[in-house]
Amino acid sequence: MFKQREAIIRLLKDDDPETVHLTKQQLAEGGAETIPDLRDLLSTDDKQVAFHIQEILSEIEIRHAKIAFEEICQKISDPVELERACWYLAQIFISGVDVEPYQKTIDLWGRELRVRVSAQHSDTSRVVAMAQFFGTDLGFRGNADDYYNVRNSLLPCVIDSRLGIPISLSVLYMIVARRASIAVDGINLPGHFVVRHGAVLFDPFEGGRILSTHDCAEILSKQALTLHPSHLQIADPKVILVRMLGNLLYIFELEDDEALHAMVTKWIQLLDPK
Repeated sequence: MFKQREAIIRLLKDDDPETVHLTKQQLAEGGAETIPDLRDLLSTDDKQVAFHIQEILSEIEIRHAKIAFEEICQKISDPVELERACWYLAQIFISGVDVEPYQKTIDLWGRELRVRVSAQHSDTSRVVAMAQFFGTDLGFRGNADDYYNVRNSLLPCVIDSRLGIPISLSVLYMIVARRASIAVDGINLPGHFVVRHGAVLFDPFEGGRILSTHDCAEILSKQALTLHPSHLQIADPKVILVRMLGNLLYIFELEDDEALHAMVTKWIQLLDPK
């Protein structure tokens, strides 16, 4: 708790906007270490003060998330770092989001999925169980009606809406499956990211539909491409993150948002310097 708690509250309630602005600026400069004390201030009954504190918290969290995300971009090598990158992306683009409840939800789903697949003894039967769990019971599916919406790329939004794009849904499957000690790998199929368990390819965008090699060839034929064995190789975390950011980059191009476009371009360059 801040030693000057009552003084800070008085300053945030001041009638002079400049006083309030300077107070908020000084509190924000305290960085991530002050977050517990700031959260304590949220307990005040004054709605105006609580509003200012929430803005300060959001500013600090976004700043911290950007720094942490860029650090991951320079070293990402495993699925744990990929998941962390997803949470940081959410904190950057969703002001004030609390990712902890979503992480707890994923932990819960992982335990449930582990039980579901424990009685299955083949790759195919485990994939069928995963499709039932994610696609039918939880209702995850592709957002074909509003495909180019940034929310489709942010994990908390995907969890809330049960809607996403191929890569965000695939990453969700991968994260939950890892909690359940099940190997689900990303497959960087051009234009339509999918996943694989063992020898079985399946499509989270289509509710976990099992794919044959012919199905994959048809997906590529719509882009005037021919399926090559390299298209079905497991994608490493760096490749997955680059592709996720590529989707965001395209959205910000459509929206003509130069600032966000430049920020995402910088991240891609950190991941794939040329």
